[in-house]
This record gives sequence, C-alpha cells and structure tokens, in this order.
Amino acid sequence: MTHHFGVLIPSTNRTVETEYTRLLPEAYQPHYARVKSASIDGSPFSPPLDADVDYQSRMLGTAKVELVILIQSSASLFEDDYDGRMIPRMSNESGVPAFTSAMAIGEATRALGAKRIALVSPYSVPVNANAKRYFEEKHGLSVVAIEGFAATDSYMIGNLGPENARDAFARIDRPEIEAFVVPGGNFPTMKSIAGWEAEFKKPVVTTNQASLWAMAQRLGSRERIPGLGRLLEDMPAG
Repeated sequence: MTHHFGVLIPSTNRTVETEYTRLLPEAYQPHYARVKSASIDGSPFSPPLDADVDYQSRMLGTAKVELVILIQSSASLFEDDYDGRMIPRMSNESGVPAFTSAMAIGEATRALGAKRIALVSPYSVPVNANAKRYFEEKHGLSVVAIEGFAATDSYMIGNLGPENARDAFARIDRPEIEAFVVPGGNFPTMKSIAGWEAEFKKPVVTTNQASLWAMAQRLGSRERIPGLGRLLEDMPAG
C-alpha cells in the first residue's frame, strides 16, 4: 500500500524534496507545495503567509493526500501558539489531519525516551532562544546545551554540510545529554544520522527525519526504515 502525504515547504527550501526522493521507501509518496518564505522580505525564519498555507493546503487536499505537514520548524518558534492556530487551518483546508515539523521533533524526542537534549541548529542566538523555549514549554524537554551556526537565511542553511553538526556534537557532548536535536528542514542531515549515532552513542533527531516518523505514526504504519537513525529504524510509538 502506498501512503500519499502532503508536504508544505518554504519557497526557499532546496533540501526536503531531495532527501525524501532519494531516501524514502516506495511505500511513502510525498506531494509538495511551496509557501512564501518571509525571509525573502528580510524577516528570516518567520512563519509563511497564512494565505499561502490555506491555499496550498487546499490544493494538496485535491490530491487526496492522507495528511499534510508543514516542514518549517522555525515557523512554530515565533508565536506562542502557532501550532494550535495553524494546524486546524491546514486540516480544514485540506480535509485531512495536519501537523508541523516542530511538533514532530518534540514528539519524536520523547518517543525515544529522551528529555535532556542538546540543540544543534543553523539558527542565530535569538532564534535558538525561541527554540529552547518552544521545546521546553510545549514538549517538556530540557535543553541543556545549545550551539547554532548563525545562519541569516534559508540559503545559508542549505549550504551547510554534515561536518557542521558533527563538529558541534563533539564540542558540546557530555554525559547528561540524552539526545541531539537538529532542527532545520533545509539543513541536509538524513544520510548522516546513522553515522552520528554510531560515533556519539546517542540518538539524533532532525526535522525531516522526525517529520517522516510522525507521518508514519499518524498513518498507523510500523514499517521500519533502516539506515536513517534509531528513530526510523526502531519506529517507537509516539
């Protein structure tokens, strides 16, 4: 059985489609729609325009997808209840369940049994502060270390390499850290996760990986996906 799901991505994102096309099993078929990224107008990482989300969710609904996900983790970080406000809109327009990638990260981390996390992100100091508050207040995690790469726009994130994350892990790793969390849907990470986990002996949760896990959970799929980290290989229940 093939699962069809809708993916909303910022117009500047050049990574999600590439990672999913190359790495997803045939049983999962994503269908993409782009929403205008506010970073084009000089407001990096702000949520997409509500009107774009509404329209593109509606268009994905016409493809008879089974659910819709917004893969822009930073969108959830600037408004106290962005998830609570936007998810019903996405669902109402598409006619199917919806969620955000920031939600997926929080849920996935808890499903792995981790609470004390290190946040390794492409974001600036202010955005990382928002991320810390979001994951602690919305998902009950404890952010015990943070390292960011001070990217000023989505294009800089897309040009980051896996060594950026790996070197950050090495700098900040310590015993109390139970998992590394790497937000950023435009940050190419998925094919590196298994290697990072083998080296540091801790689970790694990234935006695109967690989004796929959360999608499978909501569709009731328990199919394990090897080679992309513990989260997708073990498929723990959420």
